Amino acid sequence: MTIVSAALLLFLILDPLGNIPIFLGLLRTLPPERQRKVLVRELLIALFVLMAFLWGGKYALEVMHLRQDAVSIAGGIVLFLIGIRMIFPRPEGLMGELPDGEPFIVPLAIPLIAGPSGMAAVMLMGSNEPDRLWEWSLALGIAWAATAAILLSATMIYKWLGRRVLSAVERLMGMLLVAISVQMFLDGLQSYLAASLS
Repeated sequence: MTIVSAALLLFLILDPLGNIPIFLGLLRTLPPERQRKVLVRELLIALFVLMAFLWGGKYALEVMHLRQDAVSIAGGIVLFLIGIRMIFPRPEGLMGELPDGEPFIVPLAIPLIAGPSGMAAVMLMGSNEPDRLWEWSLALGIAWAATAAILLSATMIYKWLGRRVLSAVERLMGMLLVAISVQMFLDGLQSYLAASLS
């Protein structure tokens, strides 16, 4: 996997376009200046969490005695479920009912930006190829920067594209995530079967 393909994968997982309506709905009661500050804070928290999983994921797996193929299979399943929800959205949004008031960490930073699938993906990258951690960090940085740019322009993008176009883009991203999740699942299964049979 190249830096560009890893960044694209992470960008799809972070799903900034699909999150625009949720973010606007959650922040609508705040003044515009406060909205931007809250959004920047939540984006930075999400980046910190994802970097922690990228750099510490290998050690976490060792402590919990988990094999990499198990994480690959689990990540594929979680990614598949999120992809399905993106294709067939529910009225209450991707992550279910969301609390009122000013959000802090939950649900904007976690799980909307740094969700289980994102954590599993970066953990898998870091544990599979630990010698490329700086490359994966760059890929994560690119995906995060693109996500931040989109979410900070959420109001303008929503007015420009409209709900229908954003919904169509989210479903297309969901299709891509489902395909990626199936590949992750198959790779994990193949790795497990190869280890079991050898």
